[in-house]
Amino acid sequence: MNQFLNQHNRQRKLTTLVENRTVYNAKFAELNIFETHESAEQVHLTFGFPIIASMLTGKKVMHIEGLPAFDFYPGESVVMPSNKEMVIDFPLASATQPTKCMALGIDNTKIQEVIDKFNDSVRIENENNTWNLSATTNHVINNSDVNLLIKRLIYTFTNNNSSKDVLLDLMIQELIVRLLQTKAKFVLLNGAQELLDDNRIGFVIKFIQDNLTNKDITVEVLAEKACMSTSHFHKKFKSTLGISPIDYINSEKIKLSKKLIKNSKDFRISEIAFKTGFNSISYFNRQFKKMELMTPLQFKKSILV
Repeated sequence: MNQFLNQHNRQRKLTTLVENRTVYNAKFAELNIFETHESAEQVHLTFGFPIIASMLTGKKVMHIEGLPAFDFYPGESVVMPSNKEMVIDFPLASATQPTKCMALGIDNTKIQEVIDKFNDSVRIENENNTWNLSATTNHVINNSDVNLLIKRLIYTFTNNNSSKDVLLDLMIQELIVRLLQTKAKFVLLNGAQELLDDNRIGFVIKFIQDNLTNKDITVEVLAEKACMSTSHFHKKFKSTLGISPIDYINSEKIKLSKKLIKNSKDFRISEIAFKTGFNSISYFNRQFKKMELMTPLQFKKSILV
């Protein structure tokens, strides 16, 4: 990510220390990069179009109607509908460690075009075909596919070449689909209880949630729970949630580990790894850094500041 931001830093002009805004335009999208170089509170921000906001560096505290206030870290995104206000605190921003965030606005016609294709081809077990990207706010955490696309988008927006619009078109289509799949996951986990009870993938999700610290959860075990072959289960799980079963399990374990780290007085990596069902400390560290873009120790320090 640093090399992309370095390219941005060479081009942008810094005119304010709180939410300094740089805009990059493309045929059907607008990339905004916001930088804050000093601590601030109650900063209000609204867009007249749906946006995908992603943290790049630092930490924010987000206040959005309909959601409890939450810490916003690198590796996390928020999908916001048009004209939805965000109120933002910057507790850790400084001149040496500024907070940076991107807000990607996409033309409504492009969003609808991709949504129509998605609704024709992707279902949660063929039970729902009305996914919509911008109807509600959606907080997306630990999605490595989304994070990789965001890096590529920033690089392409900030480097002019003759194929820029074509490349951005392809990447934005993929990003919308990834987010729609993530929203399918959100609805599956937080929506109607009958969906969890009746849907085979929903049943497996519930099993994972109930047995998250179990070190013996394998794809084979989950496939058996879903009454599917291993290969069919893996394909069905990934098409429904957008990530593989193992990546999903690891993401949920890392989410649990963050809660334990926040609440731990005597922080020991080995104890956190054990309590979240990881077989080795090194694997836990690798997965944590992959998903959070920082080590467990760095995460602990970031919430102590």
